[in-house]
Amino acid sequence: MTVDIQRLNQRLASAQPSATYRIIDRVAERRAQGAKIISLCAGEPDFDTPGHVREAAIEAIENGHTRYTQVAGVRSLREAVATKFRRENGLDVTWQDTLVCNGGKQVIYNALAATLNEGDQVIIPAPYWVSYPEMVQLCGGEARIVTCEANTGFKLTAAALAEAITPRTRWLILNSPSNPTGAVYSREELQALAEVLLANPHVLILADDIYEHLIFDDQAFHTLAQVEPRLATRTLTMNGVSKAYAMTGWRIGFATGPRWLLEAMEKLQGQQTSGASSISQQAALAALEGPKDFIRESRAAFQGRRDLMVELLNATPGLECVSPAGAFYAFASCAGLIGRTSAGGRALLTDEDVAHALLDEANVAVVHGSAFGLGPYIRIAYALDNASLRKACEAISTFCSALR
Repeated sequence: MTVDIQRLNQRLASAQPSATYRIIDRVAERRAQGAKIISLCAGEPDFDTPGHVREAAIEAIENGHTRYTQVAGVRSLREAVATKFRRENGLDVTWQDTLVCNGGKQVIYNALAATLNEGDQVIIPAPYWVSYPEMVQLCGGEARIVTCEANTGFKLTAAALAEAITPRTRWLILNSPSNPTGAVYSREELQALAEVLLANPHVLILADDIYEHLIFDDQAFHTLAQVEPRLATRTLTMNGVSKAYAMTGWRIGFATGPRWLLEAMEKLQGQQTSGASSISQQAALAALEGPKDFIRESRAAFQGRRDLMVELLNATPGLECVSPAGAFYAFASCAGLIGRTSAGGRALLTDEDVAHALLDEANVAVVHGSAFGLGPYIRIAYALDNASLRKACEAISTFCSALR
């Protein structure tokens, strides 16, 4: 009798690996072969973590903050998180209304795993972060994708939301500023969505605000529970230190929301990973309570890079790019390249073909837009210095000019 010992969980077996990490792996392979690749695919600030945050981590080690912590996070950090939500987002919460996790991704996964049952639907506006649909599927739910084209600014409209909601809808995931488009929802747009949600009290809302501080042109940031407080009892507002403070590797995310949900997420986390790194929690505390100069300076740098990238991309044959309002991504249409052939002989039938051809022939790594639910686009992360961005755009332009 043959025994299949390699049999996997069915949900995992049908899940797709992250398209972003597949490109990152290809970059590593090309670099190992000696190629000099400019990578514009990782969603990671290129700045160093602020000095006072690093110093706080060193002090934490020296002072013995190296033990297990409470699953939900140390109280001092949870108090700082609550203060952040009150001061910056106008949410009336205390430290008991917070949860600290091992990165923002765990916040989202915990929420879905704690609440989804077979057949539950999660509305996900597309373009979306690549992990949303996969996490929904892994947790037993069904992703209900709502395509948001360029003519709506890549944003979900109230009419589209109303049409997507069914009796099986459990969650709406809303990401602003958006990965991959950089789209930012205005107060008026959020209020319109809120009116639909108020009429559908069975729907929970997950507000992914991880790029909150990377918003340009002096725009104000708004989150749904702030715009419509009546939704606070069924809204999970998540954030973290990874993007705002260049702390991606420290793995600290946090959230506020209804206590029944936070308690369920804490219970799950207690059986899964337990609390976040004690040292990283002390570093995150220093970030939240310390000076905010870094946020202002990095935002200004990213806005300058955005302006540079949009100008250069729109000057490239076959590419079109609207100016993103936040985050650090340009979502450029490559429709003008589809159906052509590269100088290396690759037929560009899809935006994925474009991405792979750029890596192989131009030594520039980008991620294809169809991985985020909408093609033909390419997502370009401008988290590099201006000289590198110019060099990358020159290579992209040379590649596009040579198409036939």
